[in-house]
Amino acid sequence: MIRIMLLDDQPLLRNGFRTLLDAEDDMQVVAEGADGQEGLALARQHRPDLALVDIQMPVMDGIETTRRVAADPELAEMRVVILTNYGFDEYVFHALRAGAAGFLVKDIEPADLLHSVRVAARGDALLAPSITRMLISRYVAQPLGPEASGGWRS
Repeated sequence: MIRIMLLDDQPLLRNGFRTLLDAEDDMQVVAEGADGQEGLALARQHRPDLALVDIQMPVMDGIETTRRVAADPELAEMRVVILTNYGFDEYVFHALRAGAAGFLVKDIEPADLLHSVRVAARGDALLAPSITRMLISRYVAQPLGPEASGGWRS
């Protein structure tokens, strides 16, 4: 059973995620909160396997929440997947540097969200396809120096 915590300041979204996740035989929402500070307390209390965390919340945002989870030895087993309405470069890079296991955009299809939860819960990293495309485009647009090409020329 994958034990999940939901952190989002929008109750309707939390309810929608809960309904979707709790309908699965292998998933259970064990806690939900409206901000990162509340989420840290809930994480220590409920010890979820995975937290789906909105990036923009009052009191403590998703990046800082992720950073604190990653720095807390008591929460070392918990994986954080960031959810956002926007796939801005800065958000992705800050989330991954803070220790997020994944980054998803909230327009994700329900089946893809369920798959992503399973992927992250088993310890793999994940990015929304739109984020992966953006990162690849950004990476390949950077010029390679002679030492980076390893003798290969395009």
